[in-house]
Amino acid sequence: MSASGSSYPAEVRATLAVPAEQRTAEQQSQLRKHYREHVSPEIRQLNDQLTASKQRRTELHRQIPTAMVMEELPQPRETFVRMRGQYDKLGERVAPTVPASLPPLPADAPGNRLGLARWLVDAENPLVARVIVNRYWQMFFGTGLVKTADDFGSQGELPSHPELLDWLASEFVGSGWDVRHLVRLIVTSATYRQSSQMLGDDWSHDPENRLLARGPRLRLQAEFIRDQALAVSGLLNREIGGASVSPYQPAGLWEELASREDGANWTAQTYTQSHGADLYRRTMYTYWKRTSPPPTLVTFDAPDRETCTVRRARTNTPLQALVLMNDPTYVEASRKLAERIMIEAPAGAPARVAWAFRQVLGRQPTARQSQVLAQLFAEQLAKYQGDRAAAEQLLAVGEAPRNTELDAAELAAWSIASSVLLNLDETVTKE
Repeated sequence: MSASGSSYPAEVRATLAVPAEQRTAEQQSQLRKHYREHVSPEIRQLNDQLTASKQRRTELHRQIPTAMVMEELPQPRETFVRMRGQYDKLGERVAPTVPASLPPLPADAPGNRLGLARWLVDAENPLVARVIVNRYWQMFFGTGLVKTADDFGSQGELPSHPELLDWLASEFVGSGWDVRHLVRLIVTSATYRQSSQMLGDDWSHDPENRLLARGPRLRLQAEFIRDQALAVSGLLNREIGGASVSPYQPAGLWEELASREDGANWTAQTYTQSHGADLYRRTMYTYWKRTSPPPTLVTFDAPDRETCTVRRARTNTPLQALVLMNDPTYVEASRKLAERIMIEAPAGAPARVAWAFRQVLGRQPTARQSQVLAQLFAEQLAKYQGDRAAAEQLLAVGEAPRNTELDAAELAAWSIASSVLLNLDETVTKE
């Protein structure tokens, strides 16, 4: 580089005009940078490669999921009892441990979160296993062996079957905390497989079935109802893990509750529906905004997640029937179930009705049920054969591609029959 180079920027020419021994460190750095980036072809090429590599590394880092973690201090800070809660009045010094009324920490357990975790699952501590077992029992029977599932303390209710609770907890721990083993144990028991039908004066003697004289009867949870409809229709995406998804939702809900607008990029202020296979992922992967939870799930009493809910309420409202009949998720599921009926089931309305009952309810229909559903199909077939536009309109609901090789009127008629099956009380109720 020489000072006579007229193509150099003005600031470089000014630096070159300064004798080398009088240049500052900043000026030397400026000259080196200009030389690397603009004068030497080899160095410029290497610099471009370095820049591209840094960009690729940045993109790779963006794709790697991250999570916040907590780390113990090398030397725990001293903690004192605050006298009457005042921050500047220190009382007795305290150290991490568990209440004296409970089993002590394991001998080799550190006095931190790891030690607490080991204590929770220690064989000498029966509390956690009892709580977990009670939660699963509540899931299957509607009410836990301890009814107050959120309170096992002195203010909670005593277990209806204390020996059973203790045995299940012991079995759970002995199996290596195997949830699948526990679930199989419960659902294959004679108690669970009883009929839910009430006999004689069961209602007056045991209205809540705390004596377990009959099988449980309760409406499925919101997530189970949606997953069941997707499963029987063949739409359910069984992929495990991955990012949250955004299924069908009435337009404008998030925007109505948003405090600001951001139309350029996706934010929690604007709902962007998923497409393709993501539309049919299990409901546990649904993106959840606490200030605007999915309305179809809330209609079936899914908690809003503002607070921890140990035991869900169960209501029975007309809105639930309207969701099952009109929400795109269930209309689309009915259409895809209808396609399965026409392709997989034997020919003839009675045989197809029996096949559909088997898929949705796990049993054969009664003669009366078969007659009613076959008659409904015949009426709807006649209707849609006379109004092809209405059939096309029904079959256009949902993003799943339609089987165009099937007759539109017949497919629409079976879609209505499938919708009836998905709306049955027996479908959304475990009994």
